[in-house]
Amino acid sequence: MAKEIKLAAMPRSGSGSSAARALRRQGVLPAVICGEKGARSVQLNLHDFEKMLGAHASENLIVRVDVGGQGEVLALLREVQHHPVDGRLLHADFVEISMTRKMRVGIRIRLVGDPEGVTQQGGILEQVLREVEVECLPGDLVEELEVDVSTLRIGDALLVRDLRAPADLTVLTAPDVAVAIVAAPKEETAPVAGAEAAPTEPEVIGKKKEEGEEEGGTEEESAKKEGKEARKEPKKEAKK
Repeated sequence: MAKEIKLAAMPRSGSGSSAARALRRQGVLPAVICGEKGARSVQLNLHDFEKMLGAHASENLIVRVDVGGQGEVLALLREVQHHPVDGRLLHADFVEISMTRKMRVGIRIRLVGDPEGVTQQGGILEQVLREVEVECLPGDLVEELEVDVSTLRIGDALLVRDLRAPADLTVLTAPDVAVAIVAAPKEETAPVAGAEAAPTEPEVIGKKKEEGEEEGGTEEESAKKEGKEARKEPKKEAKK
């Protein structure tokens, strides 16, 4: 069962990527709590949030968020957005839940053990599926599913139907989907003497993106946009 955690938050009025960046520079993490009555913008202490995540194996956490001046909200931490280059936190999304209403969520799969096909046959273990979708009550949620792969040999596959999920969890992912396989080692082929290298295709340079675009969309989209820009130019800093 996932542990219930208490977290302090404050209402937030600013919106947009510029306001979010300013908050992060002050040690504050922008967040949104989605419920039946709409979404509420809040802000969290970044250090406290990082400490909370570090104490758990996954990000599937049930959190009782105390929003200053607005009361407590029982919520599921649905998504945490990280910077793609340095991994720092950008944004957190919560969704209000009821302890008596079932929900659908993805649970991480963790492989344990050393497969025989790797230690004795020189094979390669490949994890094909990282998480499985389940339906359960919030009180029955687990942080991860642990599965032993020590008996797998070359050519063997572990399927979703082989997972030993708690009885209170209904697995929704198709049972014949592969979770992990042990593949045979790839043989290296020596290059043929005198073979010519394939001609290189000319590079087509696309039109550069125009500067001065207006900010728009939701805060979640702004955070994801910031991450995409970092992937394109990880070593460049935008001019002020």
